[in-house]
Amino acid sequence: MAAKHKTKEKILDVAEALFAEHGFNDTSLRTITSKAGVNLASVNYHFGDKKTLVRAVLNRYLEAFMPAVSDALITLNLNTDFTMKQVFEALREPLMSLNDVHPNGTSRFMLLIGRGYTDVQGHLRWFITTRYQDSLSLFVESVLKANPNLSREEVFWRLHFTLGTCVFTMASSQALSEIAHNDYGKKVDAKCVLDQLIPYLAAGVSAE
Repeated sequence: MAAKHKTKEKILDVAEALFAEHGFNDTSLRTITSKAGVNLASVNYHFGDKKTLVRAVLNRYLEAFMPAVSDALITLNLNTDFTMKQVFEALREPLMSLNDVHPNGTSRFMLLIGRGYTDVQGHLRWFITTRYQDSLSLFVESVLKANPNLSREEVFWRLHFTLGTCVFTMASSQALSEIAHNDYGKKVDAKCVLDQLIPYLAAGVSAE
């Protein structure tokens, strides 16, 4: 049993690194098995197919991130009044704590999520929205509570624009970090990105 678990984790580790570097579409199961030193039967045994493997890679982070987001939002909602910036700030600690899941886990997770959307992994979006529906619904309700002047239709569009901003930023995080370093002499990590991103998103969603 221990050997099977070790093989499964090795496949996940190798797949995660390759997905982050090359994207989901450009990483084949053959490349993963070769790099992991296992045969295709092992991947099929543990995951069944590539889609399930993709979900499993992301879910190692999501199963830590989503409950932490829910806890942060529940605590926030104990207040009778809070701002849009506080809603987005509630995501910060759950994101940063992903470094405890895996070294450099916050940046890796953000990059993988970005890859998932830019690679048009529709099944991944379906997996997240169905498996973590309660957490996502709580976030939407918190946004509405932070700005009751917004209609649900307006929130739908603004969160759609928010997602687009996040996906582009996450998928381009490595390139953006290099540009910031070259142009402004500043070393950029996940915290720096969140410092810039959170106020921008909060202002956009709550704009009149």
